Amino acid sequence: MSDTAAPGSEATASAQGAAGTDFTHKQILTIISGLMLGMFLAALDQTIVSTSIRTIADDLQGFSIQAWVTTAYLITATISTPLYGKLSDLYGRKQFFLAAITIFVIGSALCGFATSMYQLAAFRAVQGLGAGGLFSLALTIVGDIVPPRERAKYQGYFLAVFGTSSVLGPVIGGVLSGADEILSVTGWRWVFFVNVPIGVVALFVVAKVLNLPPRRGNAVVDWGGAAALAVGLVPLLIIAEQGRVWGWGSGRAVICYVIGALGIAAFVAVEIRMKSNALIPMRFFRNSTFSIGLLLSVVTGAAMFGGITLLPQYLQVVKGSSPTLAGFQMLPLVLGIMIASVFSGQMISRTGHYRPYPIIGTTLMTVCMFAFSFIRYDTPLWAIMLAMFGFGFGLGNLMQPLTLAIQNSLPPQDMGVSTSSATFFRQIGGTIGVAAFLSLLFSRVTDTIRDALISAAATPEFRSAVGEAAQSSDPTVAGLAQGLASGDGSAAGGVLEDTSFIQKLPTALGDPFRIGFSDAMDQVFVAAGVLLAVGFVINLFHKEIPLRTQGGLAAQRSELAEP
Repeated sequence: MSDTAAPGSEATASAQGAAGTDFTHKQILTIISGLMLGMFLAALDQTIVSTSIRTIADDLQGFSIQAWVTTAYLITATISTPLYGKLSDLYGRKQFFLAAITIFVIGSALCGFATSMYQLAAFRAVQGLGAGGLFSLALTIVGDIVPPRERAKYQGYFLAVFGTSSVLGPVIGGVLSGADEILSVTGWRWVFFVNVPIGVVALFVVAKVLNLPPRRGNAVVDWGGAAALAVGLVPLLIIAEQGRVWGWGSGRAVICYVIGALGIAAFVAVEIRMKSNALIPMRFFRNSTFSIGLLLSVVTGAAMFGGITLLPQYLQVVKGSSPTLAGFQMLPLVLGIMIASVFSGQMISRTGHYRPYPIIGTTLMTVCMFAFSFIRYDTPLWAIMLAMFGFGFGLGNLMQPLTLAIQNSLPPQDMGVSTSSATFFRQIGGTIGVAAFLSLLFSRVTDTIRDALISAAATPEFRSAVGEAAQSSDPTVAGLAQGLASGDGSAAGGVLEDTSFIQKLPTALGDPFRIGFSDAMDQVFVAAGVLLAVGFVINLFHKEIPLRTQGGLAAQRSELAEP
C-alpha cells in the first residue's frame, strides 16, 4: 500500500489547504475509524483482564503472583511509549502503528495459550510492547492530519472508545471468565483470544485507509537513552506494584530505589549528550507550556487513576455489586467524560481558546473527589452516581485540551515525541497514584474495620448475628463468627485477602466490615482531592499559545517552503 496521500481535484485541494489540512472531513473520519479500532484493543483489554484476573490466577494456581501479570504489561507499555513517538517522528507513523497492532495481537494469542502465571506474565509483557504504541500513535496521527483548532472535536471520538470499553470490559470479562468452556476452550482464555479478530480487522482497516506522506529519517536513534530509561523505570514500576507486599522500606525496595535513581540520572545525562536526537530532548523542557503540561499530566494522572480505582472497589465490597454490575454503575462517569469532551471540543473549535477547560476540569474533579470522601456505607447510589458524573465531566474537560496544548506547544515535526511524552508521564503518574492510594487504603482498612467491629459488638443485633453465622454451613463464615465470639480481633484482617465473604454475612455482622472499608477510603479520597487541588494551582500557570490553523503535516510543509 502506498504511503502517500491520494490525489484529489484542484478545487478539493484548494479547499483542504484553506482549512489547514490535506484531508476532507470524510477522509479524516475514515482514518479515525482505523485508529479507534487500534485504541479499542488496548482499552478493552485493560478492563477485561482486570475483571478476570482472579479467575485466571485461580485456574493457573498462581494467585499470590498475579500482580506480576499487571507489572509485566505496565513495564513494557510504559517504556515503549516514548520510543514509538521518536521512531514515528523519524520514519513515519503507519508502519509503527501497524507493528504495534501486530505485536499486541501476537501477545494476546500467546496469553490465551499460557499454562502458568509466569508464562502469562511474559506474554503480557509482549502485549505491553504493542499497547505502548496504540494510544500515543493514534493521538499523534490525529495531530498530523487535523489542525489544533479542529482537533478537539475529533479527539472526542477517542474518549467514546474509552467510555465504551470501560462499560463493555467488565461485562465481557465477567461473562467469559465465568464460563467453564466456550467452543471447548476454557472460558477465561477467550479474554485474550477475543483481541485476535478485532486486531485483524484493525490491521486491515489501518493498512487500507491510513495513507500518510513518507518520512525520511536521518537522525541517530537514541537506543542508549531507551536503555537508560528502562534501567530507571523497571525497578521503580516494580516497587510501585510490589511495595505494599514487600514493604516500602524493605531491602528489596531500597535496591529498587537506588537502581531506579541511577537509571534516571543516566537517562538525563544521555539525553543532554544526544541533544536533538534524544528520545525526549531536554530542550523541550525550556518550553513552559510543555513542562507545565507534563507536570500536570503526572499530578492529575496520579489522582485520577488512584481515585477512580477505588470506586469499583467501593461498589463491589460495600454495595455488594458484581464486577459486571459495577461496570454498569460506573456509566455516569463515562457519560460525563463523553459529554464534556464533545462540549469542550466544540467550544475550542469555535473560539480557538482552550485554557478555560482544564481549569474547569481540575475544579470539578477536585470538588467531586472531596465529595467522594463523604460517601458512607449506606449512601444512596444516586448520590454516588451524581458525583461520578461530575468527576467525569471534569475529566472530559481536562484530558483532551491538555494533550492538545502539549501538541501545540512544540514544532509539528516533534508531534510524536510531544504526544508520547504526555501519555508517558500520565502513565507514570497513574502508576504512582494507584500504588500510593491502594497502599494507604490497605494500611488503614484493618484498623477501621476493627474499630467498627468493637462499636457494633455491644449491640444485641450484632451478638445475635454472630451466633447465627457460627452455625453457617460455609466454613469461612462459621470460622469468622467463631473467632469474633471468642474475642479474636484478627478477623478484621481477612478482608485484605478475600472480600467475597462479606456478602455472605448477616446484615448486622456484615455492616461493620462495610463501614470500616468505607471509612478507610475516606482518607484516600481526601489525599487524591489534595493532589487535584495542587493540579488546579499548576493549571493557573499554564499559558495559552494560539492554536495553529494547520495540521501537523501541512505545517511541516509550510515551514519547509519558507525561504
